[in-house]
Amino acid sequence: MDSTKEVTIYDIARILNLSASTVSRGLKDHPAIHKETKRRILQTARELGYQHNTFASNLRQKKTHTLGVIVPRLNSYFMSTVIAGIERIVNEAGYNLIISQSLESAEKEKSSVETMYNSRTDGLLVSVAYDTPDLHHLDVIFKKNIPLVFFDRTFDHPDCVSVVIDNFKAGFDATSHLLQQGCKKIIHVGGNLARNVYADRFRGYKTALESAGQKFSSDMFILHALNENTGKEIIHQILNMDPKPDGIFTSNDTSAVAIMQELKIAGLRIPEDIAIVGFNNDPISKVIDPNLSTINYPGEEMGEIAATTLLNILRDERTKHFNTIILKHELIIRKSSLRLSAT
Repeated sequence: MDSTKEVTIYDIARILNLSASTVSRGLKDHPAIHKETKRRILQTARELGYQHNTFASNLRQKKTHTLGVIVPRLNSYFMSTVIAGIERIVNEAGYNLIISQSLESAEKEKSSVETMYNSRTDGLLVSVAYDTPDLHHLDVIFKKNIPLVFFDRTFDHPDCVSVVIDNFKAGFDATSHLLQQGCKKIIHVGGNLARNVYADRFRGYKTALESAGQKFSSDMFILHALNENTGKEIIHQILNMDPKPDGIFTSNDTSAVAIMQELKIAGLRIPEDIAIVGFNNDPISKVIDPNLSTINYPGEEMGEIAATTLLNILRDERTKHFNTIILKHELIIRKSSLRLSAT
């Protein structure tokens, strides 16, 4: 046989003197086909170099058994744990995964959605970019009734499930802890308030202040991209406050560690002069000295539940009527915020 010619089930059927339908069922390990016949079919298929035409099969079934994931960035410990959870569930269910990062850009996110659509993904898992203004770029997904599950950074949509933690309560817990440690002026370093995660953490922070009888003023909120440059870019703003803050709650651990490093350079003691709480429980929070108090964000569990939810929607349309799934967070208290025991 010509080695360049595509081998088909008809070639196998002709050699074994079987029907094409028998060969097809044998390749799929159908229980109605005798074990010896299956063995002969598989052996002949291997000898001929037969390759299953997944694309053609998918077109017939109108399914690709592929799911798409769009995340803001891949170089994030939290997001990598989410993807690990997604991948485990998806692979166990026999699905493939296409992963794309928006790089915190609404335009790149739009391009990723188009790629997922053109790849005929059966469903989407999305955590939106920093500056995504609305859901218009997802209209093509909704019109085709392709199921979509949001996680972490979400939008409200009647046909979508969102998987989140209670960011409001997490922000409240972090700020309340600093208040309990005797902090009188707590600033919050947060992200774009158009994103649910940052807006809810900010609301929790403000509510905790108000519950303790402290007034919030606009200079106590610092908006930032929350990256490794945060410390250098806001240290002068912090040091020039009068009175200086004695507590800082940041919306991720990366920014918290960056701030801690700059405060040390400036000669301030942590937590005696300024107590700090971060967010996400990244591994770096355990390495920095003093160890960083933080909110544990269950990334892998979030990925597992988001993926399981999407698979359930694909199997049963009724599942999508659940609107929001809220996971449990935890305040982890370490030395960076323990002012009372440090004095």
